[in-house]
Amino acid sequence: MNLTGSVALVTGANRGLGARLVAELLRAGAAKVYATSRAPRVAAPAGTDPRVRAVTLDVTDPASVAAAAAATPDVTVLVNNAGALAFGSALTGDLASFERDLGTNYLGTLRVTRAFAPALERNAPAAIVNILTLIALAPAGPMAGYSASKAAAHSITQALRAELRDRGIAVLGAYPGGIDTDMLAGVDAPKAPPGLVAERIVASLAAGQTTVFPDDVSASAGAVYLSDPVKLEHLLAG
Repeated sequence: MNLTGSVALVTGANRGLGARLVAELLRAGAAKVYATSRAPRVAAPAGTDPRVRAVTLDVTDPASVAAAAAATPDVTVLVNNAGALAFGSALTGDLASFERDLGTNYLGTLRVTRAFAPALERNAPAAIVNILTLIALAPAGPMAGYSASKAAAHSITQALRAELRDRGIAVLGAYPGGIDTDMLAGVDAPKAPPGLVAERIVASLAAGQTTVFPDDVSASAGAVYLSDPVKLEHLLAG
């Protein structure tokens, strides 16, 4: 997809990967980027770039989603980045936290996509980018609820890709490994720089790809998954 002159909207854009995605979309030539969150602000590295607009959007609130969609009718690229992460195993994790992850990562992604699909179709060619995770494809035990919520988001990404194919809307699923952001602060594991992950996601969007493993860890693990999904499950469980 040609990103020059595009109008993008990024959810969860206040910090971490979201803020870096805003910056990379600008660098790729976007004419405007709506940086959205529950308490929006234009974060570094986009800084004071006049092409950025801060917009309130809570992906778990239908009224908030509808208002944001009405206020941004010119969107051509939707990036579903907002997410929640609760730690806990399948048998002992807090169910309320698992429900929050599911409501944000799966239902929030679907709710936002439904709200923006008419504008994207009207403004086509257009694209949707869903920020998923490597552990959507095989779970990490200590993040069982989060993994399941992202697995649901992975499945709906596939369904959306098929449903939107003939409406001029491409759908890209991004499957990073650990990223060095506040979400994984204190976790002792390899973590990729968010700027690198954002750069590779935006490059894959521009290239018209449907799937991207945007860091070295996920690229290696993704190759395992594509050849032997059960092997990846065993590796992540090990």
